Formats: sequence, C-alpha cells, structure tokens
Amino acid sequence: MKAGCSIVEKPEGGGGYQFPDWAYKTESSPGSRQIQLWHFILELLQKEEFRHVIAWQQGEYGEFVIKDPDEVARLWGRRKCKPQMNYDKLSRALRYYYNKRILHKTKGKRFTYKFNFNKLVMPNYPFINIRSSGNLGKIQKILVKMLPVRVWGESRPVQGWT
Repeated sequence: MKAGCSIVEKPEGGGGYQFPDWAYKTESSPGSRQIQLWHFILELLQKEEFRHVIAWQQGEYGEFVIKDPDEVARLWGRRKCKPQMNYDKLSRALRYYYNKRILHKTKGKRFTYKFNFNKLVMPNYPFINIRSSGNLGKIQKILVKMLPVRVWGESRPVQGWT
C-alpha cells in the first residue's frame, strides 16, 4: 500500500447505514482498494460533512448533484491512492456505469446523476421477483438499508410503494 493513502474499511455495525457484503470487493482484488466508485459516491452522500460537495437532489428519488466536481475527484483520488485524479477521469468512470445501467446522467442538469437502485439491488438479491407487487416491501427494506431516509424526505414513501 502506498504511504499517505486514506482507505476506509468496511464498517462493522457502527452508525449510519451499511451496504450489503456484495458492495465490497474482496481484499485480494489487486488495485481495488476495497471500493467501487458508485459505492464511494453513496458514502459521500450519506455524510453531513460533504453536503457542500455532493448532495441528494430534492424531490427526485436516487438523483444527486455534484456541487464541487473537483473536490469529489480529489476525494476519490485520495481514497484510491491516485493523486492525479481529476473530474474528467472521474466522469469517464461514471460513464462506464451508464451501459451497466447502475446510474445515468440527468439530461439538462449539469453534474447531476441518478442511481438505478433496481440494478444495484436485484442482481445481488435474485430471490426477489421485482415484477411481483407482493415483493415491493422486500425491495424497499433492502433499499432502506442502503440509503439514508432523507432520500425520500421526512416520511414520504417511494412512489408506487405502499
């Protein structure tokens, strides 16, 4: 490991919310530094101290805006021990997620993206049939574990979920 790198380990039952085990790469994965970009973005979004850098978009489920692209790139570079990281490189990595349908760019809004949480949750929970309305509660419980409550607002459920 390179000196001066800031690596955050998988949380062990502590505050905030945790991600399922599949969100973390195995320790033996060379160069992975334990985290994927989409997961790192979710981490930043949950932490109050980064509200000036990146934040959930009000009124839109799963949509977020990068308020300070250079700072987000710097933080990502620090986490991955890549001091030459910049927003051009980070945005290229984000575009990689478009084809995987993990997230997409919000048209007409600069530095604004939206997660496709079905794509993040469903391949990793194949026992849940997303087309069955009876399983919507299970899906919501999984997402609640992954996301801060403020994504939905005070107590407003996601549209279509009861």
